[in-house]
Amino acid sequence: MDDELKELGEKFKKARIAKNLSQTDLAYKIGKDQPSINRLEKGNINPSYKYMLQICRGLGIKLSELLEKY
Repeated sequence: MDDELKELGEKFKKARIAKNLSQTDLAYKIGKDQPSINRLEKGNINPSYKYMLQICRGLGIKLSELLEKY
């Protein structure tokens, strides 16, 4: 499962970079802290569906788009 979490984290990172946002910027937009975003992008946490939706909303994308495109 670790490989899947790393792959998911990389998708979130690519989407964030495509929107020209830093981890800090994204964290601020969704009311989280930067270390939380960092852990997600590194695949160190298994995010809940709600957390993934929050991040996608902060990025202005749909979760389905993130999973397909990135």
